[in-house]
Amino acid sequence: MNTSATRSPYLMRAGLVRNVRTGEHLTTFVVSGVATVLITRLFLGLSGYPQIGGKGLHIAHVLPGGLLMLLSIYLLLAYVGPVVRPAAALVGGVGFGLFIDEVGKFVTSDNNYFYQPTAAIVYVVFVLIILGSRYLTSRRPIDQREQLANVVDHAVEGVAGGLSRRRLAQASEQLRLVGPEVPARAEARALLAACPPDEVELAAPVDAAWRALQRGFDRLATHPLAPRIAVLVLVVQAIGAPVIAAGIRFDQGRLLSDLPVLGVAAGSLLSAHFTLRGWLRLRRLDRVRAVRLFELAVLASLLVTQVFQFAGTQFAAVGGMTLDLVLLGLLGAERDRLSRQAARKSPATKPKMWGLPPDPHSPPFPEDPGDPA
Repeated sequence: MNTSATRSPYLMRAGLVRNVRTGEHLTTFVVSGVATVLITRLFLGLSGYPQIGGKGLHIAHVLPGGLLMLLSIYLLLAYVGPVVRPAAALVGGVGFGLFIDEVGKFVTSDNNYFYQPTAAIVYVVFVLIILGSRYLTSRRPIDQREQLANVVDHAVEGVAGGLSRRRLAQASEQLRLVGPEVPARAEARALLAACPPDEVELAAPVDAAWRALQRGFDRLATHPLAPRIAVLVLVVQAIGAPVIAAGIRFDQGRLLSDLPVLGVAAGSLLSAHFTLRGWLRLRRLDRVRAVRLFELAVLASLLVTQVFQFAGTQFAAVGGMTLDLVLLGLLGAERDRLSRQAARKSPATKPKMWGLPPDPHSPPFPEDPGDPA
């Protein structure tokens, strides 16, 4: 018997069951938040930093940010089921972006919106959000009972308004990851079978964007030139970042620029180290290890180099950050592809299922020996 089916962690007993799509929702939140900060800064710069109000009043954009975060919380509290969460993550991210964009006013005595370390503070906040979430969600694998709870979460939506073939396929794919020995699995399967079919779905642009992005990364990751281009970009970044940092040092005062220069140089060396090791592994045809080392090179750039780039150049470092995120997406797609290949060679290993299933026309319910359904 699977030990995870008999183990009873305190957090699950307390009702803290994890959502298997936490990573997607969090990424939606962070991407919408970062995009909001950049668009807000661009709009204010082009319009000459106008002020809404007059006669001693100034309505800062932190206020509509707070209202959007309130709307996000309301959506999560007022509706059940998984449909509303992508929209809530998007709205909450926009609200948080409007809020954190004014952090310079909160940490300076003269309410200085143009406080130089603002870009670095904003960047570090979003990085900490991602790292904190990854720690909480990946410190232990998803329990089969948590998978089953996510299946029931889909059924909550289905018993009231029906399930489309796509959402039924998603719930059924999650049910395949739950062993027949897990209590209430048969009942959850029966509940899904009782949901009436209904092809009417709430418009979900966030989910559509996720699927399109995943397909794009999958195509790019399988291109024959993808490994060489990834290595070339990593090498150019490792060389180019210290050059940019050196330019910062000559353009600014020494005390302000020494720390960013040293930080960028340290991050670039670390990234170059992992890139070289990954290239050597790739030449030895150890693709799995090479991809992991390239991911570490990108993470070193994101977590070290880019932090000091933002501290030195403020929002001019957005290009390097965006390039790192694209590389991370490509490497993640390649890692998932290699994992699927390994799973096909070893049928006893169940692959992890994150996001939407590829085929909504697959058989809706898994058949397991001994399943009483």
